[in-house]
Amino acid sequence: MIGATPPALRFVFTITALVPDASDFIPLEDRSGEQLDFIPITGGSVEGEISGDIIPGGGDWCVTRSDEAYNVEARYLFRTAEGEVVDVVNVGVLRHLTDSDNSQVDMGYFLTTPRFRTTSPRLQWLTRSVFVGRAQSLPSKTVIDVYEVLQ
Repeated sequence: MIGATPPALRFVFTITALVPDASDFIPLEDRSGEQLDFIPITGGSVEGEISGDIIPGGGDWCVTRSDEAYNVEARYLFRTAEGEVVDVVNVGVLRHLTDSDNSQVDMGYFLTTPRFRTTSPRLQWLTRSVFVGRAQSLPSKTVIDVYEVLQ
């Protein structure tokens, strides 16, 4: 039965994307109580089964929603230690959680669905699987633990 057992997850790597202070975010749109900002990605690293460095120049298009949640869509590249380039498109949601008293817990929900593209024969497995990320937004970086969804 397909719905009886959830798929397993396998940890693959951690992405640490460096971002500037909020004062350096670039506002792109503001209407109906929602705002779209561009958050530059200035560098960072990938550590785990694949290791490498984030190539500066990517960014995160972040929509601040009227319900105090955020929709994020990040696009950037990283270069592995072996010189292979991987394109990342990572879409996600960041929002408050509530505790047992229905009080808000500070931005405890930050999940993403990263997709990868590469011409590297060694890394084609990245293009043939589904991945989920559990992220954390910190003052100067976003840290994402990436998991491959298994059958």
